[in-house]
Amino acid sequence: MIARILLAGLIALVGLSAQAAPVRIKDLVEFDGVRGNDLVGYGLVVGLNGTGDGLRNAPFTEEIMSTILERLGVNVSGEQFRPKNVAAVLVTADLPPFARTGSRIDVTVSAIGDAQSLLGGTLIMTPLNAADGQIYAVSQGTVIAGGATAAGEAAAITQGVPTSGTIPAGARVEREIDFDFTKLSSIRLALRTPDFTTAGRIEQAINGSLKRSAAVMLDAGTVLVDIGATRAPSPAHALQQIENITVEPERRARVVVDQRSGTIVMGEDVRISRVAVSQGGLTLRVEEAPIAVQPNPFAPGETVIVPRTQVGIEQEPGIGLAEVPSGTSLSDVVAGLNALGVAPRDMIDILKSIKAAGALHADFIVQ
Repeated sequence: MIARILLAGLIALVGLSAQAAPVRIKDLVEFDGVRGNDLVGYGLVVGLNGTGDGLRNAPFTEEIMSTILERLGVNVSGEQFRPKNVAAVLVTADLPPFARTGSRIDVTVSAIGDAQSLLGGTLIMTPLNAADGQIYAVSQGTVIAGGATAAGEAAAITQGVPTSGTIPAGARVEREIDFDFTKLSSIRLALRTPDFTTAGRIEQAINGSLKRSAAVMLDAGTVLVDIGATRAPSPAHALQQIENITVEPERRARVVVDQRSGTIVMGEDVRISRVAVSQGGLTLRVEEAPIAVQPNPFAPGETVIVPRTQVGIEQEPGIGLAEVPSGTSLSDVVAGLNALGVAPRDMIDILKSIKAAGALHADFIVQ
């Protein structure tokens, strides 16, 4: 009964959220040319409290440390040093659109050796490259690790992920992306979830708001906006006019299940045809209970382990053959599935079987 109530409440909640207010265009599309760029770099974190890389297991840490010291005028050729307070890391960042020289961005630092923790460490100046091999930012600063580790001789405990951390505003932009936004004569709006109905509604909403034909739907994922037809002084002004226009998006019917947690999420447009379902379970149980047989006192012989196995088969009663009527709304589908009276995890198997039988009219996504 509790499982049925939880399932009904969860699906009803999703059904209510599907009837939300219209969404702004800026939350439905990506503007062509307005995009970020991924950056990556290889650096060194110093100042760790004995939780850095073991240089025998991570020789690349020693190499980069030697390179940095020699760049600073310290000759370490032929020297052997085994500090435990340094760690080799990969530094990643996202260069946002229209980032200007001198602005700062956040970076993520992740250990690539056998370091135990980056807590309290400082990232040494690390250049960040884009896919074209050019340096666009330089990162340096104190790492904020997201966990902690404590260990003794017989036990250890780790909370969070201490080998990964962030540096807020830890990189300074040194090069701008070569892109002249003001020269665009048209802008494509790329839908995050392509759909012909949603794209058509975006076209109608833009033209209706501007009271002129400035947008045209090219396909399910693209709407083209003519900057000149908007009569805006620049592409930036044109986007400012249209990005806050609200549109009610169309959603595909989907059923999403998470087998690990037993979560079931259904969209408002899910439909099911009339179908009969039977569900039950078979459990095989094997238990080992060996006993020791010993000879009598002072008698010759030795102790023998005698195996003893108990085997049983348990058949659950199941639900019999139950009919799930066709549903014309989400509430009808929920009522029909709840009539089966099974737990959410069993419901996942039932939905999978109903989909295989062709009676579930929705995308079935398993995570």
